[in-house]
Amino acid sequence: MANWKKRALPLAIASLLAGMAPASQAISLQQAYEAALKNDPAYRSAYYTSEAGKENRALGLSNLLPTLQGSYSASQNRSTVNYGLGDKPQDYISRSATVQLRQSLFNLDGWFRYKQGSTQARYAESQLSSQQQEVIVRVVGAYLDVLYKQDLLQLATAERDTYLEQRKVNDQLFAKGEGTRTDMLETQARLDASEAQLLETRDALTASRDTLMQIVGGDIGELDLLVQDFHPREVDSVSFEQWKTIALEKNPDIQSARLGLEMAQLDLKRQKSGHAPRIDFVGTYGKTSSDSITTINQDQTIRSIGVQASIPLYAGGSISAQTRQSAANLGKAEADLQLQKDKVLLELRKDFTALSSSIARLAALDKSVASAHVLIDATTRSVAAGVRINLDVLNARQQMYVSKRDQAQARYNYLLTTLRMRAAVGSLNSDDVRALAPYFR
Repeated sequence: MANWKKRALPLAIASLLAGMAPASQAISLQQAYEAALKNDPAYRSAYYTSEAGKENRALGLSNLLPTLQGSYSASQNRSTVNYGLGDKPQDYISRSATVQLRQSLFNLDGWFRYKQGSTQARYAESQLSSQQQEVIVRVVGAYLDVLYKQDLLQLATAERDTYLEQRKVNDQLFAKGEGTRTDMLETQARLDASEAQLLETRDALTASRDTLMQIVGGDIGELDLLVQDFHPREVDSVSFEQWKTIALEKNPDIQSARLGLEMAQLDLKRQKSGHAPRIDFVGTYGKTSSDSITTINQDQTIRSIGVQASIPLYAGGSISAQTRQSAANLGKAEADLQLQKDKVLLELRKDFTALSSSIARLAALDKSVASAHVLIDATTRSVAAGVRINLDVLNARQQMYVSKRDQAQARYNYLLTTLRMRAAVGSLNSDDVRALAPYFR
């Protein structure tokens, strides 16, 4: 058993260290983020949606600004006049040119459309802000997921190789009459399970890499790896109530829902104004030439200014129906706002709790990994002394791999949780991505 220990343990450690060696031509987290800003379809869609939404401000204002319209017409005419002596055809060309200026003096519908346009533009800006934060969380999450799956693959490979070495040792001991068939079966069962786990982990890594490649828009090569001497930053001594207050005020998704409610309120007011009169100033300048048979070869110039009032009396019930529809949409917007607040605060509470205990949890997992190595060493010596059996060694090694898996997952979750917390309060930006650089090599 002493020989087995000398061969199996270095093999497992070598497999782990080989996977953690610096990669050539690695893509950093910052580079992945910058590539995502250029190539991620979801972010590009959000950007152009925002650009289109900004134009609502100008579209809304156009309802209050003057309109200038020009028209021109020319037609060939043939008229026949009967003077009692026979028909006398008359051919002539009529021409007409008109320019009309219209400026609203009282237009409630236009006013509320202007207010809605301004709100819609702010809504688009808020949506883009949300997407800017979302792309950070998404690209960092995908990047860390690839690293985590790589860690799992390294651990699964090391575990499989350990069982292979253990099987050789069991076979040799059995041939010498010092081992048992039970030991051989136990090791073989663990080896078969580890082979299946290795295949599953490879498939999961491929899927994770594909996800990251879709976000960054190209091949990702190798990634920077998490540093071995990982040390989390001290958690800010900010209470949950303070986080909550900031989130309710600045979270972009809550702001979007709040602006959605404002747009619904304005839409209801606009629909109610459908019965209000509209008053416009109208100025017209026009010229006509031979506009009828009685004015052939005569030119006329028309200049007029005045006020035009229009009063809707009945529109088939559409105004009342649209008003009721807007009232229902307002109720939905109120519910959507509350739903978004509840969603953000629920996630904030979960992340706050996780982050608050992260340092203690990471320290505990570091100790768990160290203890697992000590346990393997002690169990191996006990087996050599005849106190423990083969199964105890296998269980000790499996516990080590579980501890390393949990340690890796906790480290990645810590980094991602810190970003989600900042996203919840609307302060996540590219500086936070750069701040993660010291954690990678």
